[in-house]
Amino acid sequence: MFLVIRRQAGPQFDRSRPLEEQSGWDEHARYMDELVEQGAIVLGGPIGTEGRVALAIEAPSEGDVDALLARDSWSGSHLVTETLEPWTLRLDGR
Repeated sequence: MFLVIRRQAGPQFDRSRPLEEQSGWDEHARYMDELVEQGAIVLGGPIGTEGRVALAIEAPSEGDVDALLARDSWSGSHLVTETLEPWTLRLDGR
């Protein structure tokens, strides 16, 4: 099952600083890289310049995605989940 997650800048995200200069960046980036290596995150990254992020995650359920994101050091502080929706893939060029 694929799910699309949109996340928004949280209360500790400093919009005056680039991503790489946010507090806890190294820990957050390391965890996201681990999820990519495990095959959980298929696609992900910032959308525009307003502090939003989109992730395409392959997981058995929404609860599994919630559990993965809860372990991210930025969860709730620098990023909050805006939406989490199942995504039916009809086109896949991989």
